[in-house]
Amino acid sequence: MPVEFLGIAATNDGSETSPRSGAAFDKEYTLRLARAHEDHGWDRVLFAYGSGSPDPAPAAAFVAARLDRLHLLLAHRPNVSAPTYAAKTFATLDRISDGRLTVHFITGGNDHEQGREGDFLTKDERYARTREYIGIVKRIWTSHEPFDHEGEHYRFKDFVSEVFPVQQPRPGVSFGGSSPAAYAAGGAEADIYCLWGEPLAETAEQIERVKAAAAAAGRTEPPRIQVAFRPIIAPTEELAWEKAHRTVDAIHARRAGGDLVRPRRNPGTPPENTGSQRLIAIAERGERYDRALWTPTAAATGGSGNSNALVGTPETVAQALLDYYDLGVEIISARGYDLLGDAIDFGRQVIPIVREEVAKRDAAKVDAAKRDAAEARAQRAAVSA
Repeated sequence: MPVEFLGIAATNDGSETSPRSGAAFDKEYTLRLARAHEDHGWDRVLFAYGSGSPDPAPAAAFVAARLDRLHLLLAHRPNVSAPTYAAKTFATLDRISDGRLTVHFITGGNDHEQGREGDFLTKDERYARTREYIGIVKRIWTSHEPFDHEGEHYRFKDFVSEVFPVQQPRPGVSFGGSSPAAYAAGGAEADIYCLWGEPLAETAEQIERVKAAAAAAGRTEPPRIQVAFRPIIAPTEELAWEKAHRTVDAIHARRAGGDLVRPRRNPGTPPENTGSQRLIAIAERGERYDRALWTPTAAATGGSGNSNALVGTPETVAQALLDYYDLGVEIISARGYDLLGDAIDFGRQVIPIVREEVAKRDAAKVDAAKRDAAEARAQRAAVSA
């Protein structure tokens, strides 16, 4: 199976280790970073969402109009607009990008962050709303006749859009989460299910839960699996680990100085979302797992988002990613702490190794299938003779 790489489409150069040097939406940097991904082997980039951050949809349109190959993953929270409005936005963006859009629906795992934009539903209510929302958007993308909808969270009559996606039957839907409610919603609706980087055993366990949820929803094919990491690479193992410890020191320094971007939960409170709770629990059990997984970056940020690192030489990190590929992971999400430099280095040094090894694995599977087919034909011929 093919492997894809997802980077970050940040609108400024700030990260957990250094403050941004300019405006929250820096047009030149946004385009430069996206172009670096396109030029160095990445498949798509994520336009993330935050309550006070630049709107990702026009940022994605800005990039789509200027680059020809890079695909777009647009994060969207259902609480910020009606599904009728959002479906048109997405279809228009798919038109602008000539069919390069995937939409990542964010339910929201933190009451404090959701409340900033007037969303006061409970977590389970938010998941129910997201599931309903995705279903409506899919129908709008594919329905050329007006229809009514009356659900738990949305009600409208006689709606039909005049703009439809380039992709047929529709753009892809991406979804993430690690709670039972998330598995149920994403298993039913997602084309891509997103997980944060955890040890191999825990990742395999989550993949099985996603498959079970998809089967429970009546699906014959489960979502494709995406896993996210923060790679820290250097020419030697020693240099990579020195870089890793410098990275954590920089994160701690920013937190101690109150210099990190505004937190998405009340300071001093534990995370509400299951994914962050899992990252913290894994970090408390140990710092290093498997071939290259390192948890202090997650511990330093309080389990915030994609935060577990893979540390080592490009070859070590590539082999670690192949371990996840062998579990069934088809999409690798990665971003470093120097967003631009790390995107280039990872693209030049890690992606080619992974792609080459995946091609070898796929070729070996094809050869094995041909041998099995030949043996089966020979056995049938022997029986008939």
